[in-house]
Amino acid sequence: MSNLPIGIFDSGIGGLTVANAIYKLMPNEHLIYFGDTAHMPYGDKSSKAIRDYSKEITNFLLSKNCKAIVVACNSASASIGNAYTKWVPQDIPVINVIEPVVEYVAKTKQQTIGLIGTKRTIKSGIFPKHLHQVAPQKNLKSLATPLLAPMIEEGFFNNNISRTIIQAYLENQRLVGIESLVLACTHYPLIEKEIGSILGHKITVHNTAQIVAEKVKEVLHSQNLLNEETNLSNQIFYVSDYTQGFEKAAQMFFEKKIKLIEENLWNKKV
Repeated sequence: MSNLPIGIFDSGIGGLTVANAIYKLMPNEHLIYFGDTAHMPYGDKSSKAIRDYSKEITNFLLSKNCKAIVVACNSASASIGNAYTKWVPQDIPVINVIEPVVEYVAKTKQQTIGLIGTKRTIKSGIFPKHLHQVAPQKNLKSLATPLLAPMIEEGFFNNNISRTIIQAYLENQRLVGIESLVLACTHYPLIEKEIGSILGHKITVHNTAQIVAEKVKEVLHSQNLLNEETNLSNQIFYVSDYTQGFEKAAQMFFEKKIKLIEENLWNKKV
């Protein structure tokens, strides 16, 4: 099974930050990525809708013989809960993007932590719930930042528009006094430098994509699923609705021409 691919999915381009971190950390691994561009952003969808989308995509990735599933979306990770025990065979590990980050933050020295994410992620309360279980002494200050993911999907980052929006959010009173900031959306590493420049060097910004990639490697290693062969890895990218923006983003991350396949799983049922 070690030669089989890792399946990764998100609502759009945000999960590419996780896929790229996995690619750089484990260059021998084959990756299959699914971006649900037809339904993005997930952050303003109901939990039921997100679970339905996630189940369909998971079944698709399993049909491609993926040896592990990475839910590279905080909104999906927050909405799915334990449903994966019914969807995925026990021998296939499922890694979300919430638990590894909580484990990491719990070990940091900072006590007052800020967290920004989509409405769905923040409303779920899953981050404070998990963090309180493992590090009850930590003080978590959460803020929904719903404009950021669609802004990034539209290509508005590293410019005056994005800086204005980011600054407006970071100046919110809820984040006063934070010592570090968790980017609880896989889109947000794309604006990590902008966030860091606004916050200043005294506030640590946690790169959640790297944290998740390291967790994926740890899980694969523990289950003897790491691909040790040095053959060139390959990456296959699927989207539920073709967009030039996604194709450009994928090529930017992986620094090569990529093949983008449109696979609308829902139209096939009509």
